[in-house]
Amino acid sequence: MVSPPDRLRLLPWAGPEGKPCYLAGDGTGYVSRLADNVESAQLDLAGEILQEAQRVLDSRQWTSGELHLLTIQLNEALTQVRQIAISRGARLPAPAYEDPAVGDDTHDQQEEASQRTQFGSGSPLRSRQWGATQT
Repeated sequence: MVSPPDRLRLLPWAGPEGKPCYLAGDGTGYVSRLADNVESAQLDLAGEILQEAQRVLDSRQWTSGELHLLTIQLNEALTQVRQIAISRGARLPAPAYEDPAVGDDTHDQQEEASQRTQFGSGSPLRSRQWGATQT
């Protein structure tokens, strides 16, 4: 995945003090490839842990120690997968709807009218989705 040179990539490992590591570059260098390989291995391991969790839960004969270890492994895997998602999400181009021209009042009013028509002004879905209060 190539990122613009003005963006930093969150790497899948921590620095010496446990702080996040970032890489500046175009995404084609040695460290970028190394990070890609580490992320791939982390995702593969997360998949294996999920399969193991399913096996343990399906057997319905687990000990508290097995559940404790499984919880630790799932926590570590989920933490790594979340970091990968954050890193990759930060390198995606901005969506078209974040264009400042799209956020003008006319567009917002048209969108709100469309939502009222689709869901009704007192719809619970609309209320939750747009933060409006029900009357």
